[in-house]
This record gives sequence, structure tokens and C-alpha cells, in this order.
Amino acid sequence: MNRFEEQIYHCTDVVTQLIETTENPHHKAILRNYRRHIHLEGAGLFEEITAPDMMVDEPVYRINWGEPSIVRGKQGVINFYRSVTEAVMWNTDDKIAVADWGLCDELTFNFLINGHDLLALGVDVEDKHAVYHYSTKQAFVWPYDKNARLAGEHLYVDATSVSVVKVDPEDVITPVRAKEIHLEIIKKL
Repeated sequence: MNRFEEQIYHCTDVVTQLIETTENPHHKAILRNYRRHIHLEGAGLFEEITAPDMMVDEPVYRINWGEPSIVRGKQGVINFYRSVTEAVMWNTDDKIAVADWGLCDELTFNFLINGHDLLALGVDVEDKHAVYHYSTKQAFVWPYDKNARLAGEHLYVDATSVSVVKVDPEDVITPVRAKEIHLEIIKKL
């Protein structure tokens, strides 16, 4: 197992620890939804993310990645997720707070992404055929409803924290491998 696989296997350990120490049932439900969402997203199961027990009927995403945008509705959310399916994504360094209204998470958001896609995003790379580990510090503010269903995402990127590092070929994992890991974790949940 390489370092990226290891990080994906453990990307929600912080959430699990918080679930185990949280006493408020509503807060636990929010955290369980959040953890499941992370793994469903990593597995590319976007329709499951927008299922009636996971998400409100009319979610609103406010995204500050590059050009700020707003995504409305479940189909818009599915389309947003599909736009990044060729990258392997996971989070690390989470600092999470949960409340009746939802949760906040300051984290490092990680991508394994090819040079072609980074160039298309305006990121200079030395080798467009290589795979890169692209990471940034981000803050997620996720409102939830009274039934612990996601009402939206507010995503903020700290552009001063961008790191782009070429990955050795033996450390590269594919979206297919990342999906396998997330599916394995979902089965355990």
C-alpha cells in the first residue's frame, strides 16, 4: 500500500473519532452523513449523495475554487461532482466542529491529477503527461436540516497554500483504485 492509499483509507478517521465522542444524536447524524458523503463522493456514487435521506430537495453549493460559482439543485450537484471524476480526491488534517445547524471543517484537500488537467486549470507544470499531487488548505461550511440532511456546501480555498508536487509513477493510484478503497470503507460502515 502506498502513502496515498493509506491516506484515503484514513481520510475520515477524524470524523469517526468525533462521532464516538459526540453525545448529541443530531450532531452524530450530521457527522455520519458527512462521513458517508465523503466516501460516496470518492467512489463516484453521486446519485447516492443526493438521495432523499442524504440531501434536501433543493441544495445550494457556493464554491470558491477559481471563479466563484453557485450550484443549485440535485442535478446541478451531480454535474458538479462529475466534472472532477478523473482526479483522485481525499482530505487530510481535518479540524471539524459540529453544531445544530451543520458543520465546519478546515482541512487539506488533496488531488492526484494529471498535468494536462492542471494546465487546463491554469496551473503551470513541467510535464503534462505526469501525475501531480495538488493540495490546498480549504474551509468547508456545510449546513444541514433538522433531519441531518445536507442543505449545501460552502467551499473556500486558501489560494496561498497551493502545493503541486510531481508524483513518482509507483505512487500513482487511479480513480478506479480510489473507488475500490471507498467502496470497501462504505461496506464496513
